[in-house]
Amino acid sequence: MTGALADLLLDTVDGGASVGFLAPLDHAAAVAWWTERCAAVAAGRLTVWTASEEPGRVLGTVSLALPADKANSAHRAELVKLMVHRSARGKGLGRRRLLAVAEEAAAAEGITLLHLDTETGSPAEHLYRTSGWTEVGAIPDYAADPAGVLRPTTIYYKRPAPPGLREGNAP
Repeated sequence: MTGALADLLLDTVDGGASVGFLAPLDHAAAVAWWTERCAAVAAGRLTVWTASEEPGRVLGTVSLALPADKANSAHRAELVKLMVHRSARGKGLGRRRLLAVAEEAAAAEGITLLHLDTETGSPAEHLYRTSGWTEVGAIPDYAADPAGVLRPTTIYYKRPAPPGLREGNAP
């Protein structure tokens, strides 16, 4: 699975998305990064979902990072590394499958606040805004994009709907 996730990460970085890596990113480094995530998953600090349409090929992923080391933050989680392969973009995979499952799972686990950051002006901003996320503000020169250019990031939050109160399930 880490090899398929590494392929997705490479495609995401090659496509110019600012997900924490500089280009060129090699396959071994991408595999190593995903392999390092395994300990956080095993410890319950990170949950990772994938979307695939054929065996061995991951078209998308999203993760929730849980702040397990802080007693006063057990109610919140950070949405991280939402990635969709360039060949699968624009088909609802990010919104209807990945973002929705992460938000629903968070609510089911009692998470009442989600937050994230994304490159200001990126296509991801449109996804979050139109999915009910609220913009908090932007931080200039927050992170380098894959080409190494410093870019601002925008912070968002969302209060996930409790189970039973989601769209189509109103009392």
